[in-house]
Amino acid sequence: MIIEAIAERMDWKHDLYQKVAPFIAPNAIFASNTSGLSITALSDGFDADLKSRYCGVHFFNPPRYMHLAELIPCAKTAPEVLSGLETFLTTTLGKGVVYAKDTPNFIGNRIGVFSMLATMHHTEQFKLGYDVVDALAGPAIGHPKSATYRTADVVGLDTMGHVIKTMDDTLPDDPWHAYFKSPTVLATLISKGALGQKTGAGFFRKVGKDILMLDPAKADYVAQTGQVSNEVTTILKLKSPAEKFAKLRASSDPQAQFLWAIHRDLFHYAAYFLADIAGTARDVDFAMRWGYGWQLGPFETWQAVGFAQVAQWINEDIAAGKTMAKAPLPAWAADPARTGVHTPEGSYSPRENKYLPRSTDPVYARQVFPQTVLGSKVDKGTTVLETDDARLWHGGDGIAVLSFKTKMHTISAGVIDAVYKAIDEAEKNFAGLVIWQDSEPFSAGADLSGAMGLLQAGKLDDFDAFVARFQQTSMRIKFSLVPVVAAVRGLCLGGGCEFQMHSARTVAALESYIGLVEAGVGLLPAGGGLKELALRAAQSAVEGDVFTQLKSVFQTVAMAKVSASALEAKELGLLRASDVVVFHADELLYVAKAVARGLAETGYRPPLPNRQITVAGDVSAATFRASLVNMLEGGFVSQHDVEVAGRIADTLCGGQIERGSQVDEQWLLDLEREHFVALAQMPKTQERIVYTLKTGKPLRN
Repeated sequence: MIIEAIAERMDWKHDLYQKVAPFIAPNAIFASNTSGLSITALSDGFDADLKSRYCGVHFFNPPRYMHLAELIPCAKTAPEVLSGLETFLTTTLGKGVVYAKDTPNFIGNRIGVFSMLATMHHTEQFKLGYDVVDALAGPAIGHPKSATYRTADVVGLDTMGHVIKTMDDTLPDDPWHAYFKSPTVLATLISKGALGQKTGAGFFRKVGKDILMLDPAKADYVAQTGQVSNEVTTILKLKSPAEKFAKLRASSDPQAQFLWAIHRDLFHYAAYFLADIAGTARDVDFAMRWGYGWQLGPFETWQAVGFAQVAQWINEDIAAGKTMAKAPLPAWAADPARTGVHTPEGSYSPRENKYLPRSTDPVYARQVFPQTVLGSKVDKGTTVLETDDARLWHGGDGIAVLSFKTKMHTISAGVIDAVYKAIDEAEKNFAGLVIWQDSEPFSAGADLSGAMGLLQAGKLDDFDAFVARFQQTSMRIKFSLVPVVAAVRGLCLGGGCEFQMHSARTVAALESYIGLVEAGVGLLPAGGGLKELALRAAQSAVEGDVFTQLKSVFQTVAMAKVSASALEAKELGLLRASDVVVFHADELLYVAKAVARGLAETGYRPPLPNRQITVAGDVSAATFRASLVNMLEGGFVSQHDVEVAGRIADTLCGGQIERGSQVDEQWLLDLEREHFVALAQMPKTQERIVYTLKTGKPLRN
């Protein structure tokens, strides 16, 4: 596969194609990453064979993190080429594929850029500051924190200006064409070279620690002073979308009118062009969710509010001259009997005038719980047992699945009990057990608030027993008679990391952020994590040199490092070489089940308890502690950081025994627990825990 990704100029691309076409192998796919130029026009000059292997593959930036990949055929692209690409993009690259029609800017940028232009238009209409608009049009309405103007700065104002010009040049008959011009303020910034983040100034400018906002009237940057009004704040907190939008539309507050206007014109535009740009409403909603980071697509939001009611409001505003264009809603959207565009049977296609199911391409069979649009149904399996903290269920394939229900999937006493019960049940009635969450994160770690309650109540014995029970749970996972596979995505911290370390195998999505972070709150890992790292160091040591193996491990734990990906977690020693990394998070459960079944089918037996672990000993622990002295004197760490790191070193090295001594796993677990309980009683650790629970941030003391 060859992908062209040069500047968005048809003449430049054609010139390049003429140069490379003779060298394209007859079995190679040729694709353009254009964000909006016609794929059919780009293929002009190709012979029939090359045209059959040519298409558009538009990745959204940054491609590692943005899920969307638009697949755009030209008039002659072979169906088998598209099918093969869809499978490759989905499984190998982990993308969400949406087929787009060969129309200017395709789906994502056609709707997304219009939405930004509508927001900019109504910013001026209602005389709002950029800071207020970004506060209104960000997380408050299910859009990313960067909202509109900050997004424009990040993308680059020149890039945005170019995309707008593409719409201006290629969509002369669009009823909204009058708005396809860079707003005056945008054009002015571009002419001055203020192109956003890459030049240090755009709609916003960072000065020291302050982020200033452009004031067009003063042609200068000023402090952000705008606030969301009390009335709008109250409206946005309403849980009912229907009530929320009714109040926004009825309000006289300019901010409320602004919010209704940007949604109304977005709905109007998306409905008017749905048949031209996409196969179904689902494609539009997925494109906006995956390419622009919206929680809901425009049609999902419309349907949640009440499809017929919103259509009536739009028609009333068209008649009153309030909408950006006078174009009528298409008949299908204006139908008063319509309740939505998404049903359990599929999503509406205006061209075929029926509801179409999602693609039946075999690749989607790997997505046990695929991402769905509002109104779809998902089979959640058969429940085996369920508590307030966890649910054990299965899909009829012989593999049990345990999912946590706690906030951030923290590990509470209830979760610990559920793990025991789940393994008991799996050993009796299933071939394996997968620990998998239906949403991120995998686990934010142990329930610190519950543990702190025991300490503050003076129940030290109960606290010690809780830690011991936690350790026993990790060991129960490790020595289960059936394979326990951890299916990890998102944050996997502290106790969550320790659970996966004790599993028979971990299957991790690429975007997994794994770490033993207890040092950040003045503690050390005590769910078997240090024990497992010491064991792995002993097993991989060359000629018994355990200390060398522990050097990087000690730094990782003492600095509470979190991997930036599953691949980096392998480098840090938090995942094993044998653990599996998948690129598509929606395939995680499918692969985890397959791994569990594969282990079971090949005669899985749990490991024997290891009673001969060679440790680095007290001399090595002293060496680690000595390395902390210079950091303390240099002001890089606090005295309490040294205390915590010293106890981590002592545990990793096996305690106060000679180098080369051999211990069993319980010896290391006891060391973990001893140091953990001691640290937990220290005032500075308790200050850190309380501060983190209140703010979500670490405290340096």
